[in-house]
Amino acid sequence: MSDRSDSPAVMSIPARAASSVHLRTQTCSLVIEVPAPDPTGASLSPRIVHWGPALDEDLDVAALVLATSPPVPTSAPDNPIRQNLVPMPADGWRLRPGLRGARADGTAWSPLFTVRTVESRVDGPAGGGWLLVTAADDAAALRLQTRLTLHAGGILEVEQSLRNDGDQDYLLAELATTLPIPARACEVLDLTGRWCRESAPQRQQLNMGAWSREGRHGRTGHDTPLVLTTGTQGFGFGAGEVWGLHLAWSGDSCVWAERNPVGVGQVGASELLAPAEVRLSTGESYLAPLVYAAYSDRGLDGISAAFHGLVRARSHHPRTPRPVILNTWEAVYFDHRLDRLSELAEAGARIGVERFVLDDGWFGGRRDDTAGLGDWFVSKDVWPAGLKPLIDKVTSLGMDFGLWVEPEMVNPDSDLYRAHPDWILSAPGRVPPTWRHQLVLDLANPLVFDLLLERLDTLLSDHDISYLKWDHNRDLVDPGHQGRPGVRVQTLAVYRLLDELRSRHPGVEIESCASGGGRVDLAILERTDRIWASDTIDALERQQIQRWTQLLVPPELMGTHIGSPLSHTTGRRHSLSFRAATALFGHLGIEWDLTALTGQEAADLSAIVAFHKQVRSLLHSGRVVRIDHPDVAAQVHGVVAQDGSEAVFAYVQLTSSPTELPPPVLLKGLDSGRRYRVVPVPLAGGPGTQEISSSPWLADGIVLSGQVLMQVGLQMPVLQPEQALILHLTQP
Repeated sequence: MSDRSDSPAVMSIPARAASSVHLRTQTCSLVIEVPAPDPTGASLSPRIVHWGPALDEDLDVAALVLATSPPVPTSAPDNPIRQNLVPMPADGWRLRPGLRGARADGTAWSPLFTVRTVESRVDGPAGGGWLLVTAADDAAALRLQTRLTLHAGGILEVEQSLRNDGDQDYLLAELATTLPIPARACEVLDLTGRWCRESAPQRQQLNMGAWSREGRHGRTGHDTPLVLTTGTQGFGFGAGEVWGLHLAWSGDSCVWAERNPVGVGQVGASELLAPAEVRLSTGESYLAPLVYAAYSDRGLDGISAAFHGLVRARSHHPRTPRPVILNTWEAVYFDHRLDRLSELAEAGARIGVERFVLDDGWFGGRRDDTAGLGDWFVSKDVWPAGLKPLIDKVTSLGMDFGLWVEPEMVNPDSDLYRAHPDWILSAPGRVPPTWRHQLVLDLANPLVFDLLLERLDTLLSDHDISYLKWDHNRDLVDPGHQGRPGVRVQTLAVYRLLDELRSRHPGVEIESCASGGGRVDLAILERTDRIWASDTIDALERQQIQRWTQLLVPPELMGTHIGSPLSHTTGRRHSLSFRAATALFGHLGIEWDLTALTGQEAADLSAIVAFHKQVRSLLHSGRVVRIDHPDVAAQVHGVVAQDGSEAVFAYVQLTSSPTELPPPVLLKGLDSGRRYRVVPVPLAGGPGTQEISSSPWLADGIVLSGQVLMQVGLQMPVLQPEQALILHLTQP
């Protein structure tokens, strides 16, 4: 996501005397010292002096270096150890190094890099900039390049590459991005999860040693840390200092935070490589996955604001309203009949749906989930006249048409597998365990890649399709390519396939679904327009899943569906009001048999869709705000317009509260100098309450200043568990 263009402002930094680069935005500073050459004339590696709060533009870096220079403790190297851009054992570094590897004969295992060139560009006092460092070890015959870009919104992007200039192959074990964290970053928070329970937070003290998370799924994983954060004691959504790190990679991964008894701490991220997975021949280079990092002095919401700003600044980020989706999966499953689906489309159009997505079951011998994957031809048994009659019906109703695919997988019970059993990703001489009756196609095999590209290209060329729901329903187990580990080449091949398909069909949007939230990262989002956060649309489960997925992903890219009253994954029953209040804060969809609605349900759902359309430009462009509310049985979150003129908040009662009266809710993120009219939005009649008389202001709304709403708050009614109250704030 970097702007890599050259500019007259690019400066080469001479290596004759110590110098520095200060990259600054409104929210953070990155200060890098370029040391003077050592007595032998070698130019030493630059080091990060500061990554954290924004410092003055006229900062005296030399004084800062002096002020922060550590003493030499007992039983330590005679010179103070500082963290270089790529810290190495040869520098005396005793935490996890930036590079690990060796040649086949065991040499070049401990390179000592010296700087060859340093270039930088500073984009104004608060506009960020970049630094590009090229370093080499002639004896090891390795060349290392590190580029740090500080985006104007506060995101630090790190890109690294390693080149083998030697005559022998170099076996790379790891090329990592590591960044320093201060002693006050004493807590670590990340996410874990499983299918239908993604994005579950876990938090602990960062003690001596390393907190390391390894993903070995061949995809990002339902248990992805998403953003590894460290922060000051007790940091929350709206308070505290936080340092966050995200690895933009859809394969195996590792992230960590660590501290040692010397008092040094760091966070890091890297691709997790299998033995001999990367073997660099002479002249070959390895480009590490991008790492994105953010600092915030206003809690986790500041981290989210930085990541959301980065994603929204992409040239290909969706600029048009996100269409309301009707997905057929939980409505009909594999019951694909033209009359049945036409009736469903008509019901959707009456509700206000704008995109109709035909899910699994339209191709080959796919009558259930045990067969047909890989045979990407429209089933003549199910669709004797092809998909055109359904597509024509959908488009005649004013809706776009979308289609489900899972190109990376194959069922053993398929024509493709019977013809080409050698096309799977596997170790030599054995077949991996099936998972959901599936095996994985080896996309790094050119024959496989070309077949899938041809099939998908033909589908999109022959049909009026605006949207692909791209699924990925299993981990990669025992994944081999041509006798070697295959996760990396598979991941890169998926990227190439998506890139080529998008270049041929630039108007087609793609959703990243991986049995729910199994592939959510900024690398896959660079090639897609929506993620499916979880296969569960149980509104209670989704409150937590969506709250934490939005740590990285802005609402407009996160699919949020209104399901049937009875959840298909958990068996819970929820009111339409609660289901709608949960799905409102994202890319709204419906996954419900609309042909079975009562008249009241249809009217309520139409009103819900209409309200979403009324506020979606705000929901899909504003700042996400999550309140650190004292009642652990309730959650409060919302979206505030960038100029502070409007907001939508949700007060969500998860379980019963420990007190009879809930504490007032402080609606944060507003403009303290503005006045707001606050009115409840009675989605499907509004939430159920427990008190005899409701909060008096609810009947007609209330007008208050942003200062009062943020510092005094509003008294909420006593909601029944699993209910939510929506508040719309506008200018009076």
